[in-house]
Amino acid sequence: MKVALLSFAHVHAATYIQLLRDRSDIELIVTDPDADPSDPTRGKALADALGVTYRPGYDDALAEHPRAVIVTSESARHRTLVEQAAAAGAHILCEKPLATTEDDARAMIDTCEQAGVNLMTAHPVRLHPAFAALRHTLTDGTLGPLLSVHGVNTSSPPALQRPWFADPALAGGGAIIDHTLHIADLLDVLLDGQQPTHVHAVANTLLTPDGADQPAVESAGLITLTYPRGLVVTIDCSWSHPATHPTWGGLTLTCIGERALAEFDAFPPLLTGYDTTRATTRWEPAATDLDAAMLDTFLTAARTGQRAHPDGHTGLRTLRAALAAYESLRTGQPATLTGSV
Repeated sequence: MKVALLSFAHVHAATYIQLLRDRSDIELIVTDPDADPSDPTRGKALADALGVTYRPGYDDALAEHPRAVIVTSESARHRTLVEQAAAAGAHILCEKPLATTEDDARAMIDTCEQAGVNLMTAHPVRLHPAFAALRHTLTDGTLGPLLSVHGVNTSSPPALQRPWFADPALAGGGAIIDHTLHIADLLDVLLDGQQPTHVHAVANTLLTPDGADQPAVESAGLITLTYPRGLVVTIDCSWSHPATHPTWGGLTLTCIGERALAEFDAFPPLLTGYDTTRATTRWEPAATDLDAAMLDTFLTAARTGQRAHPDGHTGLRTLRAALAAYESLRTGQPATLTGSV
């Protein structure tokens, strides 16, 4: 099956390329025409370094009629590339956030539905076996009704690798839109798509790396979501890991029910030790490669024509939570979510 990856702007693009290039069932082509030709981490220079087939532009890649397309551009450019890929008849996996505005996200969903192609949102954490076990504790009654949930999704600032993450015009915001969404997707699974009624946010720029320019986006945020029947959820969505941290990021979820408490950690494998000169910490590869699992799910749906999950509607629901957080920041009051997806 022919697969095209459009743009290397996102920090996950190279990972997806490396996971796909050696698969015997995939013919991979890539393109990154918006890259600075002098940047060795983008464009043809990266494609050559990774040993994959490069095309000079998006039209050139889509003209080869790929069955599946992965969109890893700057967030504000998702809509244009998704619409081009849908017009070419390709099934689409789009990086999160699905878009930077609700109008763009809805337009992308409509375009893909009219074209009869899948639109999958890149939310891989829901595929973790430990999260499936957590969900089972809720569905089988072990937890009892949920009373509160605390989610943490933190990382090093992605703008250290890709400066556009700190450009609100291209990214749609900072740490809130970058790190609220994975937790929001897990909540979407646990609550069967139920959306919060109110969202309150606080944020600051205190975690900007030393020597960085004055930030245009928030680097730390705390979001409180209130759901029907009184469930309260908090999300720490900060870029709080220093560049020297042993892992790029981390994600945990603590669910408190009437009968029990359950804690999920998406990246637990850790080796610690001590010698006479320094303490040592080394993170070992997790048993489950979530990106690989997500790609498998997407490619299976593309081959079979089955609906891919999480789909565009899921991506819209998680986006709406982040956009409501920004509305709360603007007003200093909880934002009310109305309407349906």
